[in-house]
Amino acid sequence: MQTFGLRKFMEDINADEHLDATGEITIETVKKRAVGGIAALTGRTIFFQGVTLIATFFLTVFLNPGQYGVFYIVSAVVGFFAKFDMGLAAALVQKKDHPAPQDLKTAFTIQNSIVLTFVILIFLTTPFISSWQHLNQESTYLLWALALGLLIASLKSIPSTLLERELNFSRYVIPQMVEQLLFYTVAVFLAWRGLGVTSYTVAVLVSGVSGLILIYILRPWKPGIAWDGKSFRNLLRYGIPYQFNTILASIKDDGMTLVLGGILGSANYGLLVWAKKWAEAPLRFFMDQVIKVTFPAYSRMQDNQEELSKAVTKSLLFICLLVFPALAGLVILAPSLVNLIPRYGKWEPALFALALISINSAWAAITTPLTNVLMAIGKIKTTSRLMVMWTVLTWVLFPLLAYLYGINGVAWGYVVVGCSSLVAVLVALKSVKVDILSCIGKPLFSTLIFALALLAGRQLLPLSWISFFSILMFGLLIYLFFTFLLLGPTLSKDAKKLALGIRGRI
Repeated sequence: MQTFGLRKFMEDINADEHLDATGEITIETVKKRAVGGIAALTGRTIFFQGVTLIATFFLTVFLNPGQYGVFYIVSAVVGFFAKFDMGLAAALVQKKDHPAPQDLKTAFTIQNSIVLTFVILIFLTTPFISSWQHLNQESTYLLWALALGLLIASLKSIPSTLLERELNFSRYVIPQMVEQLLFYTVAVFLAWRGLGVTSYTVAVLVSGVSGLILIYILRPWKPGIAWDGKSFRNLLRYGIPYQFNTILASIKDDGMTLVLGGILGSANYGLLVWAKKWAEAPLRFFMDQVIKVTFPAYSRMQDNQEELSKAVTKSLLFICLLVFPALAGLVILAPSLVNLIPRYGKWEPALFALALISINSAWAAITTPLTNVLMAIGKIKTTSRLMVMWTVLTWVLFPLLAYLYGINGVAWGYVVVGCSSLVAVLVALKSVKVDILSCIGKPLFSTLIFALALLAGRQLLPLSWISFFSILMFGLLIYLFFTFLLLGPTLSKDAKKLALGIRGRI
């Protein structure tokens, strides 16, 4: 929901009609704010991933696998309930006319009533949840804190929605960035002080309350309780389909977390989470911001197949150039890091799972931009069918493989689901032409040379920080050499265009 308002407005930017029919903002303001919104959201993503990666490293140093896994298991319990908001906030963002006060208050009343019901339900079912997921008292307090955090987040929904409608993303991202920074600062500090799972409990409450106060300062809105049946029905026309997709994603992710947590236990699930987080780190850091920025661009190009094809090829090339070597370097050098970093040997049992899940991430680097194109050109039903396929595969394979083979079994499940993405690639290529050899084949070849250089260096040099960085730098030089050998003219041409574009905006 966070980027839907930006996407909707960006798709309509070049429309002939004036967009200020409701008196909200003029077309010129929309253009300016949309560009600023892309910059703000991209900056937010880079900030988030940078903070998350650094904090995750320290948390995995200070916490044991059981403590690390508990947070994600408990978060999945609460996160599952968080998805049931009937899509009201998204409906308000999508609404063509400016929402009337009655619309806002009706949505606020319904959404918070739903959330409050779920919070009470979580408290009442705590004994069952604790028994099912083997939670101790410390973990139970975390469950309650996350439930209260769910209510706090719901109270922020209307001011956040208004900022998104107004494309005021420079303010929209501030509370999120403050919350992220506070959460990880408090969590890392308290974990360092030995508070374990309680570190997360305090961090959730501190960041949530701070974000609530800040959002109402940045976008004042007077909460109120109201009911308007007509308004509610109008919001549901968009909210229900949106809710369906959200629930499906939640069943695939949060639901499976709960199942795996029950099968593996918190310690083994913590090992799996560690492998998954690091295997997906290159995607979160390099791919996510590209996807957010390219979606509106693809939407505007959907009637120009030639330009769309060029844009998709270039974005896919950019993602593969960064993600492929990052994954290869991570898998090959992770064993050295586990042995070099003090108190990090506890994650050694997850190294094989890290390598397997990285295969899934490599597929995702290819598949996600292509499914992004399908959504941009209006083939949402196609992407929904693909999501159903991946959800079914996940629910059939993961529990069975977890029961039979533990975390490595689940990791093999990720490989199978990742390879099934070939179906998505073939489907997407029917709608848009992509130069596969240039945007996937050449980065893959350079990455294989890079991987061989790292493996050779790891075998020849003794284990030390000096040899680690020497191997990494040598591998990167090899990668850059072969990349420019294969793609030099293309990269040089794109760099010149980018420089001219930046100069034209200054």
